[in-house]
Amino acid sequence: MIRFTNDYSEGCHPDILAALAAANTEGNFGYGTDPHCARAAGLIRQAIGAPGADVHFLVGGTQVNATAICAFLRPHQAVLATELGHVCGHETGAVEATGHKCVPLPCGPDGKLRPEAIRAGVAAHPNEHNVQPKLVYISNTTETGGAYTAEELRALRAVCDELGLTLYLDGARLASALAAGGASMQDCAACCDAFTIGGTKNGALFGEALCILNEALKPDFRYILKQRGGMLAKGFLLGIQFEVLMQNDLYEQLGRRSTALALRLRDGMRALGVAFANDSPSNQQFPILPDAVLEKLAGDFHWEEMGRRGPDAREIRLVTSWATPDEAVDAFLQALRAALAAG
Repeated sequence: MIRFTNDYSEGCHPDILAALAAANTEGNFGYGTDPHCARAAGLIRQAIGAPGADVHFLVGGTQVNATAICAFLRPHQAVLATELGHVCGHETGAVEATGHKCVPLPCGPDGKLRPEAIRAGVAAHPNEHNVQPKLVYISNTTETGGAYTAEELRALRAVCDELGLTLYLDGARLASALAAGGASMQDCAACCDAFTIGGTKNGALFGEALCILNEALKPDFRYILKQRGGMLAKGFLLGIQFEVLMQNDLYEQLGRRSTALALRLRDGMRALGVAFANDSPSNQQFPILPDAVLEKLAGDFHWEEMGRRGPDAREIRLVTSWATPDEAVDAFLQALRAALAAG
């Protein structure tokens, strides 16, 4: 079966696997205090243009989001995010479990958070009888594949400065956002108080890098990291992976590949007359297909179901990864063409 289910079904890029094997028995200090983590952090600071950034490595996206938000907020403070935001609907209340409410705000089909929604969210919590909105959460790419531009990030930075809010960007799919023409890593560092560089969904075996830019958020982070179970004893396994990803343009190369394959898939479906739920420029695509066509494809391909679109059609999500073969895209388009013709 050919899977377009997600971008983390494969293990890791061969260069990462080779580096892990080479370092397997070399012996390292624990808890991220090893030379690999130090070198990877230096490479990240160079890539984002922020020599003073604190860089921490965590295993996964939910873990880094919950830990960072817990560390950045006081007990009475809350998160503003879109109603589609990963922290709102896909992390089993991980942020709320740390004692911080997630306030869902409206968004368009691209999944982006707009300055006016932030202002409305703050206005809806006017006093001490409500939680106090303090942190704005965005994801890049968004949950529906949208990519924030540098101009959009600057607009969010401006409203956060106006209202005294922290801007936090979840970069689980940052590599695809970069490939889709979104804001650069340097833009993220210039506009955000903190952001993540996702490895799990871009060629790493596991791992996310958290970059903290705001000096006020840096003190004691490792205490919260340890308390919340985010400090990996074998932290060097994370450092090794990001050492590889951040050299020779590999991180962005992998994002370009996964995104180019998705756009070829999108363009091929458009040529067959397929409609889409939104116009995604990234490695996530959301076509709307008749039930009868999907039934014909289901035996050979796998995707994520997104919901009904009328009595006889469904929206699905197709995701390409760094490891998706060209032939998989060709096979899907050929099968789709045949299924549409038969239907």
